[in-house]
Amino acid sequence: MSPPTTGTASPQAARSRPSRRRGRSLWRAVLIFVAPFGLLYALFYAVPIGYAIYESLLTVQRQGTFGPATQVFGGFTQYVQVFQDSAFWTSVGRVLVFGVVQVPVMLLLALVFALLLDSPLLRGKKFFRLAFFAPYAVPGVIAAIMWGFLYSPSLSPFSDLTKNVDFLGSGLVLWSIANIVTWVYVGYNMLIIYSSLLAIPQEIYEAAKLDGANNWQVAVRIKIPLVMPAIILTAVFSIIGTLQLLAEPQTLRSFSTAINSTYTPNLAVYTTASIPNYSLAAAMSVVLALFTFVLSFVFLKLTQRRAFA
Repeated sequence: MSPPTTGTASPQAARSRPSRRRGRSLWRAVLIFVAPFGLLYALFYAVPIGYAIYESLLTVQRQGTFGPATQVFGGFTQYVQVFQDSAFWTSVGRVLVFGVVQVPVMLLLALVFALLLDSPLLRGKKFFRLAFFAPYAVPGVIAAIMWGFLYSPSLSPFSDLTKNVDFLGSGLVLWSIANIVTWVYVGYNMLIIYSSLLAIPQEIYEAAKLDGANNWQVAVRIKIPLVMPAIILTAVFSIIGTLQLLAEPQTLRSFSTAINSTYTPNLAVYTTASIPNYSLAAAMSVVLALFTFVLSFVFLKLTQRRAFA
């Protein structure tokens, strides 16, 4: 025979009710803190990406030669045009060459500046930290206009040099853009690497000094290996930024005839959208985003063991 039941809850049930209430309160608190980020992420990231993919699947159709244009579902028609567009892929190849040269040079300068700021031998660190970082505060368009005047033979204060070296010609304009990008972003990357250097415990340096290591050996054998994750992080950011190159070449078009409307992939997307052909521009954007993701992912995979060992 089972024992008689009473109206009083068991001790286990009494203890579980506060636990459930604490669990619900915890989830409400998490939701309150996460909801603003989730809403902004959806509105300004997920929704635009989804709309770009949707737009890329449409195509323009006309009734007759002069009929009104209507958008209809076209499947992968726009993507076929993208992969057949030689000008677009030429621009992709151009920025890849740009990145292969410019990114290592910029990161090397950023590493050298960060090591100088972290060196006990340097005086006036506050001044140099501000001087190295100050160009990043200049908007890319303003920087391109400023350097455009410096490159122009008729406007530059260094006319003796610019009249003999055509910085805005077809042979050098890509590297003139590289100089602008390096000037602007080397301080930003330096700050990331320098922050990583500041996080290294001082006991490691003291132990190295006791073992007889000089400043050069400490920098090469201790500092650089320990900040390698930060260097790889800045490299990923730089790869993404390289494929998004737009402001500098678009601004320098006012100074140079060597830069056409499809000089970089983003400039090609901007020009296509200005026609306007939004569906083809959206398809270019999606392809460029996928290409950027694959390139960054492959780079991370190749450097992952060294970065996070």
